[in-house]
Amino acid sequence: MREFAPDVRLLAGGTDLMVRLRSGRFRPNAVVDVKRVSGWSSQIVETEGVLRIGAGVTMTDLVADTKVQRHFPALVEAASVVGSIQIRNRATLAGNICNASPAADTAPPLLVCGAIVNIASAWDERRLPLHEFFLAPGKTALAPSELVESLDLPIPAEPVGSSFQRITRRRGVDLATVNLSCTLNAAGEVRMAFGAAAPIPLLVNGTVASLEEMTAQARPISDIRGGQDYRQAMLLVMARRALEIARGRLSR
Repeated sequence: MREFAPDVRLLAGGTDLMVRLRSGRFRPNAVVDVKRVSGWSSQIVETEGVLRIGAGVTMTDLVADTKVQRHFPALVEAASVVGSIQIRNRATLAGNICNASPAADTAPPLLVCGAIVNIASAWDERRLPLHEFFLAPGKTALAPSELVESLDLPIPAEPVGSSFQRITRRRGVDLATVNLSCTLNAAGEVRMAFGAAAPIPLLVNGTVASLEEMTAQARPISDIRGGQDYRQAMLLVMARRALEIARGRLSR
């Protein structure tokens, strides 16, 4: 990576990279296949109050993991609708956030649970909150010779309900027209994150009584998948649905 930086791309699952290479959108000097790098983890482990998800963990791995199911059901819901079965068998969670699509399905549930990105290079390591990781569509805070090693998801210390919602033009492999995830605690505090509703996935905090104000912070655009007014209106509808589901899970 250092030799070819900044014109180098990493190959993990390849579900986004290969499409861009074939279309000519990416023409890097080098593609580095990291799947067999020593220490490249494909494990999900519980350690020191967090669930650590290795950079090699696929969407299928996430959906099947009992620890993720127990602590982060909204992430399971999001991962289970990413692309097709074939894509989920290859696509990694780390790759999904590094692709930095504003419509990434896993970004909202990761944001509301306070995910931390563990970043490594040949000479240093650092940790960055996910809400600081996204800079612009397709752009992250990674330096040219850095990679994501894992993600840490803090395990809630108190009861929390969570859920994920999305709307697409058709069932299956389409990108979200708009998506969101929320968490709710016993004090009525709400964390909500929106996808396809701003240049980057958007995290907002509020209360049960402030859903309209929270969704009003979104700045969606009109494109082939949906109009600005439609997206804005559906955010509030989806926020109410998500909150009801989260409330039901909190009371269990």
